[in-house]
Amino acid sequence: MSAYKELYRRFDRHYLLRSSADLLEWDAQSMMPDGGGDLRAAQLGTLRLLAHEAVSAADMASLLADAEAAPPEDAWERANLAAMRRAWVHAAAVPADLVEARARATSSCELAWRAARRDDDFASLLPQLTEVVSLTRRVGEAKAAASGLSVYDALADEYEPGAREASLTPLFARLERELPPLVDAIVEAQARAPQAPDLVGPFAIDRQAALGRHLAERMGFDFTRGRLDVSVHPFCGGAAEDVRMTTRYDERDFLSSVLGVVHETGHALYELGLPRAWTRQPVGSVPGMGLHESQSLLMEMQAARTPEFLGWLTDAATEHLGLAPGALTRASLARHALHVARSLVRVEADEATYPLHILVRFTLERALLSGDLAVKDLPGAFRDTMARVVGIRPETDRDGCLQDVHWPTGAFGYFPSYTIGAIAAAQLFAAAVAAHPTIPSELAKGELTTLRAYAREHVHQHGARYDTNEILRRATGRGLDVDALLRHLRRRYLTDPA
Repeated sequence: MSAYKELYRRFDRHYLLRSSADLLEWDAQSMMPDGGGDLRAAQLGTLRLLAHEAVSAADMASLLADAEAAPPEDAWERANLAAMRRAWVHAAAVPADLVEARARATSSCELAWRAARRDDDFASLLPQLTEVVSLTRRVGEAKAAASGLSVYDALADEYEPGAREASLTPLFARLERELPPLVDAIVEAQARAPQAPDLVGPFAIDRQAALGRHLAERMGFDFTRGRLDVSVHPFCGGAAEDVRMTTRYDERDFLSSVLGVVHETGHALYELGLPRAWTRQPVGSVPGMGLHESQSLLMEMQAARTPEFLGWLTDAATEHLGLAPGALTRASLARHALHVARSLVRVEADEATYPLHILVRFTLERALLSGDLAVKDLPGAFRDTMARVVGIRPETDRDGCLQDVHWPTGAFGYFPSYTIGAIAAAQLFAAAVAAHPTIPSELAKGELTTLRAYAREHVHQHGARYDTNEILRRATGRGLDVDALLRHLRRRYLTDPA
């Protein structure tokens, strides 16, 4: 067997084990009874250890060297070989016992976080979160030693290859300078605009669920290869042939759950659109979570909040929610969907203030990993940083440092992906409309076929053959361009009639 074929076999096994763990983790977050936490933590630890061992064996370095000495002729296979090396560098740097310990700790911490968030009780989470931060720091140190990167960069590189503090810091500094006055201008403009009535509930949960499913189907989600459920924190996970989505419902606010489904369906369409011939190989995955986030935001922020789509959604929601004719208007829906304000909760933030929420987390997670911020001091630091950056101070930890699941699950270095995704989504939507001017009129009919086809052609089908910047260059003519996001925000909120 050639070296490349042996590598192919091992990464195939790695994928199967990792995807099994991902599905078990999805089940833990959405369906598993609370009492099953200890067993599930042990299961996840074992599976992640086996997945790690599949690609971190002692002979992997020589196999990679042999395969690279006589690289495959096929361009996809060469790209796969390069992706194999990158995956191996990350895996081989971390000792197996640390992989297992961290998987167990994060599974246990995620369950503790649910209760802590519900009860607004950070103290109850402190021991588990302290352990997760310590273990994640050790993982980062191991990867940093192998890669020559800083601890933070080594961790962030796992989610967004090439992401570095040196480039992220000035990007966020620019947003911190330019977004607050832009937000002020938008808030003032909206205050001067004629006021439309608020949405008035209650909106039955079963009817919201039916509307969400209808939207996911219209967007092209294949329910024979996935499902939609409920969790504390909306997310998309699972595996390429078994994609799992969740949302959450509020009887007072149907739009939040509906747009949450649109967001997670954007993620799911990316997973379902990846090159199926390479499903169980590194090149068949996404090049970075920033691009993944761009696909959810392309659908939710860029498309679903246009005046055209909101007009269609007004009629669809009236029908599915069983509302009286005229009870819901496009003006009231647009007022709700496009309202800009400094608010507490990241997942409910508008697109103009959202990057500021990410800056808060980018700032604090670096301090936690460096040791400049002790875990016990996180609640106060979170409140102070929110007040300084976003302009609003949380009064509770539920609305402060307990609102996100990322840190309890060890996902340090992930948060910048959201802002990278927002920038990329603005670029991609502008390019899609320029290439297909009929997209707005299609959105007015609730039709996303052309936009989905554009995304599949320019993003999904490439897998990890190219990195994020190259995919953006091929699709839009430019790499990641923060000006695209700022232009979009000014155009939508300060010049468009909405």
